[in-house]
Amino acid sequence: MEALFGPFVEFGFMRRALVGCLALSVAAPLLGIFLMLRRTSLTAEVLAHGVTPGIAAGFLIAGLSVPAMSIGGLVAGLVVAVGAGALSRATGGREDAALTALYLIALALGVTLVSLRGDTGDLTHLLFGQVLGVDDPALLLMAGVATLTLPVLALGWRPLALECFDPGFAQAEGVGGGAWHLAFLGLVVLNVLAAFQAMGTLMAVGLMMLPAVAARHWSRELAGLAYAAVGLAAAASLGGLLASYHLDLPSGPAIVLAAGGLWVVSVVAGPVDGLLARWLRRPHLAG
Repeated sequence: MEALFGPFVEFGFMRRALVGCLALSVAAPLLGIFLMLRRTSLTAEVLAHGVTPGIAAGFLIAGLSVPAMSIGGLVAGLVVAVGAGALSRATGGREDAALTALYLIALALGVTLVSLRGDTGDLTHLLFGQVLGVDDPALLLMAGVATLTLPVLALGWRPLALECFDPGFAQAEGVGGGAWHLAFLGLVVLNVLAAFQAMGTLMAVGLMMLPAVAARHWSRELAGLAYAAVGLAAAASLGGLLASYHLDLPSGPAIVLAAGGLWVVSVVAGPVDGLLARWLRRPHLAG
């Protein structure tokens, strides 16, 4: 009990980090589920890198100011998301190709801008974050983004789900797929920005995608996927922070590794298409 709860009882920075990660855990994995169902899981990673130049510009102007970096990142992320769609429609090319080109340019530009300060510590903070250094503005950003994401997803749950499972029918029924798609991408950008404060641009999508991908091995229903993904993300947040404290590991990567470990367990032991479940069914089917 002391090993589980002692760090959070004794240290305020551990409690702050846990609250921030739990705020990310209740919203970001839900977006990850829809990205997975759309087979666009890498879109979150693209947008995480796409916000980099805006965050870097905010950093150059105002230093490690959460509002400045968040506004800059939001603008850059929306430019990448909307720009990729506009380019694909204008040229007739694939949207994922345009996203790839834009995010590579954005990532390189962001790293270059931060490097102009000549401080490798700032670059490390940008790329990998600092969960245990989450301050009040960053915590309010995480909580605010989660508070915004949940009701918007509640309103758009059915049209988003319909677009995932039967886009032709959704288009025929006129459920406003284009508007919800843009709103959805906006939520992804906001959640990436909130996660950046804790885990940096390179790890920001860890709590968004790994629990969502793992959840598919625990339920076949959309509601079940949502519950499983949030639970797995919360467990990864708690386990990663404890591992970081007790083993002296970097906190952001520790959380992502914990989520990765839960994914491995899900792949092996999950009741839905898990390796053990498939192996146990084979003798029965053979007989």
